[in-house]
Amino acid sequence: MCGLAGEARFDGSAADVAAVARMTATMSDRGPDDSGSWSHGRVALGHRRLKIIDLSDTSSQPIVDPVSGLVGVFNGCIYNYRELRAQLQARGHRFFSQGDAEVVLKAYSEWGLNFVDHLLGMFAVAIVERDRGRVVLARDRLGIKPLYVASGSSAVRFASTLPALLAGGSLDCSIDPVALSHYLSFHSVVPAPRTILNGVRKLPPATVRVYEPDGEVHEQVYWRPSFARSMERAHWSDRDWQEALLAGLTTAVQRRMVADVPVGVLLSGGLDSSLVVALLAHQGQRGLSTFSIGFDSVAGQAGDEFGYSDLVADTFSTVHHQIRVGADDLLSGLDGTVRAMSEPMISHDCVAFYLLSQVVAQQVKVVQSGQGADELLGGYHWYRPLAGIGRSRARRTYAQAFCDRDAAGLAQVINPDLLLAAGSHDPAGDYLTEQFDRDGAQTAVDAGLRIDTTVMLVDDPVKRVDNMTMAWGLEARVPFLDHEFVELAAGCPPELKLAQSGKGVLKEIARRLLPWEVIDRPKGYFPVPGLSHLEGKLLDRISDVLTSPAARERGLFRRGYVDSLLAAPNAGLTPLRGNKLWQLALLEMWLQTHT
Repeated sequence: MCGLAGEARFDGSAADVAAVARMTATMSDRGPDDSGSWSHGRVALGHRRLKIIDLSDTSSQPIVDPVSGLVGVFNGCIYNYRELRAQLQARGHRFFSQGDAEVVLKAYSEWGLNFVDHLLGMFAVAIVERDRGRVVLARDRLGIKPLYVASGSSAVRFASTLPALLAGGSLDCSIDPVALSHYLSFHSVVPAPRTILNGVRKLPPATVRVYEPDGEVHEQVYWRPSFARSMERAHWSDRDWQEALLAGLTTAVQRRMVADVPVGVLLSGGLDSSLVVALLAHQGQRGLSTFSIGFDSVAGQAGDEFGYSDLVADTFSTVHHQIRVGADDLLSGLDGTVRAMSEPMISHDCVAFYLLSQVVAQQVKVVQSGQGADELLGGYHWYRPLAGIGRSRARRTYAQAFCDRDAAGLAQVINPDLLLAAGSHDPAGDYLTEQFDRDGAQTAVDAGLRIDTTVMLVDDPVKRVDNMTMAWGLEARVPFLDHEFVELAAGCPPELKLAQSGKGVLKEIARRLLPWEVIDRPKGYFPVPGLSHLEGKLLDRISDVLTSPAARERGLFRRGYVDSLLAAPNAGLTPLRGNKLWQLALLEMWLQTHT
């Protein structure tokens, strides 16, 4: 897990090595163990390293292979790197390191642009063909590892974080009005390739993009999961699906123990992270470190779920760590959380993960996490109403449950000039219609699961965990997003997922491994009452941000709407019980911090 940066120029001039160095320096938190740089005429690369696999300096980056003429920087982890290394050695490749970064480079040397098909893991990579001048960017199938791009007619810059690109300078920081509409409608999710800033785009997941020396760009999407039933599994019983998913998840969890340092688990006490602990224990892991976080209760809302996480820790004899955060610590952690965000994210979980990661990183450098199970296996409440209805109704049903605002709601919030510039009164609604109508999802439920697995999950929970863990040099791995497990689960019949109020097939698997109290409990989230109920110092901070000269000059929101929310700070809630005032304040806070 690391941070990468680079620039390639198309106008014949040399790459701006100083700008790349500034970009790289901003990511010292993602890679606190080492740094490196490389330049050759029109291309420059920078890298910050977190040592997880092959702790020696032979795996320092950028990786330079004089034999093939390739240079690369890599962020992530390739879980099958040992198998690939042996395969490549059999084909005549010689290795100078014991790490996975060199394997990625040699895989490109062997298979060209199809190298990504051979990688099992999470990754963002930039590869330079030194002699040809071609630059290749690639991102993993589920978008677990980020890659931001700023393109112009004369050059392209890329980095693991958006703030790194800002540090490079000469960037258009104006607001993308379509992205703003997505942020306010689609629960802060801005689908790739857009970001909130006009000058920055995201490389979409499962994408390989090539920049030729003359600036010509071409790309390919190399993976799309099918959310439909396959003929070869048509005869499978409920038990067959349970066995297959259990085997797939067991493999995914086992793969993510590949490391030359200890691996722990973020244990919320919910079904998903508890199942990860159980599978590791059944694989013979002893002395596994687990970590849970809790907050002060506010307005009658409990701030921790330690009862469940303690039960799991006791059952499997883990070395468990309870992390308690008081109200003052929560507020003081807010600024650091916003600084750690590559994009504005409204979930209160961000602060929880940020503060949790701060403590966990003092104990281990790698953790497994339970993200992804709800989106893939039907854990959220908005999936059940999609069962048995047509696509046109399904889009509306999904939007009513998940989206924060419709077109009329947007018109109440956004400055009219920005709304007009978006070119649509409801960009998120248009996007959802397109997604629900796209081939590859058999039912409306499948279509909803596909949106959440390939779009919402990427640009909310997964991005959140990456940003907050990497702020403290902590690598988070997500076994539910093993792409082979995703392919299997995507084809599972929706009725098996929706059973037992959601994730029924996973609950049946868990009954073989976990205490019943964990399985049959009400669905939980990271409880952060101090942020969900706005009062005291936090409310004062929000008011200061939204009424500041910078906010007034930016003019994103209608003044009367902001005043109405400030007058009743806990009254305006989204369908998902998000605070509308917090949503506006977080965006403005992020912009004031980063731009």
